[in-house]
Amino acid sequence: MTDTHGPVAGAGDLRRRGFLRGAALGVGAVGAVAGGAAALTGATASAAGPAPAPAARANADFHGPHQAGVTRPVQQSSLFLSFDVTAADRRELTELLHTVTDRARFLTGGGTPAALGITDSPSDSGTLGPRVPGDGLTATVGVGASLFDERFGLKDRKPLRLSTMPAFEDDDLQPGWCHGDLSLQLSAPHPDTALHALRDIARHTRGAMQVRWRLDGFTSPPRPSGTPRNHMGFKDGTSNPDISDPATANELLWVRGAGGEPAWTTGGTYQVVRTIRMLVEFWDRVSITEQERMFGRSRDTGAPLDGTREFDTPRFAQDPTGDVIPLDSHIRVANPRTARTDNSLILRRGYNYDRGMDSNGNLDMGLIFVCYQQDIERQFAAVQKRLAGEPLVDYITPFGGGYFFVLPGVRDRSDWLGSGLLA
Repeated sequence: MTDTHGPVAGAGDLRRRGFLRGAALGVGAVGAVAGGAAALTGATASAAGPAPAPAARANADFHGPHQAGVTRPVQQSSLFLSFDVTAADRRELTELLHTVTDRARFLTGGGTPAALGITDSPSDSGTLGPRVPGDGLTATVGVGASLFDERFGLKDRKPLRLSTMPAFEDDDLQPGWCHGDLSLQLSAPHPDTALHALRDIARHTRGAMQVRWRLDGFTSPPRPSGTPRNHMGFKDGTSNPDISDPATANELLWVRGAGGEPAWTTGGTYQVVRTIRMLVEFWDRVSITEQERMFGRSRDTGAPLDGTREFDTPRFAQDPTGDVIPLDSHIRVANPRTARTDNSLILRRGYNYDRGMDSNGNLDMGLIFVCYQQDIERQFAAVQKRLAGEPLVDYITPFGGGYFFVLPGVRDRSDWLGSGLLA
């Protein structure tokens, strides 16, 4: 078979023996994309001339102790996928992760796809033109608890705190939208960059992993400034720990391969993905005063109700009975700002999604909530349990997602994602 791997080929290429098995199944699953394609009309070009090329973002550093997508600022377009691994054994799983690494390295760095013979299929979809720009793309890969069953002999290497995400009190989880062996997040400043990467990775890994669920998200520009807004109109992600401080990152974010964690986990982090539908048509009928009291913030400015600017720190101690910021408001319950809860802070990311209409004709839109932390139970789960029964639960429905462990970074060109796990 002709090499379609681009500039990097070798041990990771899933063209090898064993991976043509199940190819048709893999193609069918990844080919489904939410939303319809625009019809080709044959209309003439605009008199204004061709549109300018989009401004590319600086490439992310693919090599390093951590995967770049964890700490890189939120980008405008993000695809979230969970996969069931269909590789037959540990050797094929190793080849799968080699290939994902090779493709992610090429796609994030950019380059010219390999030129093949005129009788071969093209080595690239061509949707980004003849040369693939890195365009700030990040590919973040994680592993789920189910990967550590009996199939690959990895049970004794499972990250200490990795488990299957439970249903919390206010959840309505749908099995087809939950969990998975592998997670993949593709983020870029332009949708075509992320979609191009998805098609490329799908092409090279078919027969080795099968899409379990997928949801595409986007981040709106700040309006008018500060943190972007979610579909409820409120700024989303205002309060985050300063992970640029190494001490904070080491305390809250990165796993250090100690305290019972396998040594290979050093440099990784725990990822929680939650897909949350927002009942926006009901929300839009709620008074602005009630909306703001549920969040504890001003909708216009994002400031806490006892402040004037978005990043003002709420003064809960000066409002013990909740006269200004209600005791059951989202910001007060999620982050009480006490010495006892300071170690439950999470690195939070939010992405809007829009799936059109549901079968009843209601708007189907919401939030892809993602967070990273050193310990899911101490951090995310503790926050989630505090939020049980908050007033917002009448307007949101968590329906899917999962817990994953984001693999440590790729050190150099000889390294690959999961090398420590599968060594």
